[in-house]
Amino acid sequence: MKAYLSEMLKRKDLLIYLVKSGLKAENRDSYLGYFWWLLDPLLNVVVYYFLVVVILGRGGEDYTVYLVIGLVVWRWTSTTVNASSKAITKYASIINQVYLPKSMFPIAVSMTQLFNFIFGLIVIAIFLMFFGVMPSWQIVLLPIIILTQLLMLLAVGMFLSYVCVFIKDIDHMITHVIRLFFYASPIIWEGSRLPEQYDWVVNINPIAILLNAYRDVLMYQSTPHFLGLFIIMIISILTLIFLLIHYKRNEHKIIKAL
Repeated sequence: MKAYLSEMLKRKDLLIYLVKSGLKAENRDSYLGYFWWLLDPLLNVVVYYFLVVVILGRGGEDYTVYLVIGLVVWRWTSTTVNASSKAITKYASIINQVYLPKSMFPIAVSMTQLFNFIFGLIVIAIFLMFFGVMPSWQIVLLPIIILTQLLMLLAVGMFLSYVCVFIKDIDHMITHVIRLFFYASPIIWEGSRLPEQYDWVVNINPIAILLNAYRDVLMYQSTPHFLGLFIIMIISILTLIFLLIHYKRNEHKIIKAL
C-alpha cells in the first residue's frame, strides 16, 4: 500500500496534467470557453424555475437560492459520476503502453470536476447577494461539507471506473441511476416528492444529506447534520482505502481487460 501511494506521488505531475487537460477538453470546441462554467448553472436555474414556479406554481420563499444551490451541487455529482465511468477506458492506449497507477485516472476526474464546482460556488454567491440571503458564521463549515462530498465522489468514481472496465453495460445504466437520485433528492423540489412512507429513503440518501448541509450553512444560518456528514465521510474513507488496495492487487487485470 505504501509503495503504491509512493508511486502515485512520483506521478503527481501526470495527475496535474490530467486535471489540466480535462479542464481544457470540456470547452475545447466552445466559443464561450470557460464562461460556460458560469453560464451553464445559470441556464439550469432559469429552466427549472420556469418549470416549478411558473408552470407548476410551486416554490416557497427564497426558492431561487434553494434551487441554485441544489443544481450546482448536483451538477458536480452527476458530471463526476458520468465522467468516472470512462476514466480508465478513455486512456486505454496509454495504459497499455506505460505503467501508471490506474487509480490516478478516476482521481483526476474528481479533481477536474472539483474545479468546475468552484465556479459553481461563484454563481451561488451571486444569487445569495442578489436576493439578500447572507450566511452567518456557519459558512466556515463549508469546506467540511465540500471535503465530505469530494471523498464520496472519489470513492464512487474509483469504483465505477474499475467496474466499467470489465462490465461495460454498467456505463449505460448509470444515466438511469443518476436520474433516479435526481428525483429522489431535494434538488428542485422542496423536500421529498416520495410518498410519506418512503421518507426513510431520502433520510439515508447521501445526496439529500449533503444538499441539506449546504443549504443549512448558506441559506438558513444553521449548523448541518454532522452525524450524517460524519457517516458519509467515514464510509467514503474506508471505501477509498479498500479500493486503493484492490487497484494495487488487480491492475494487471485492468490491462488484460483493456
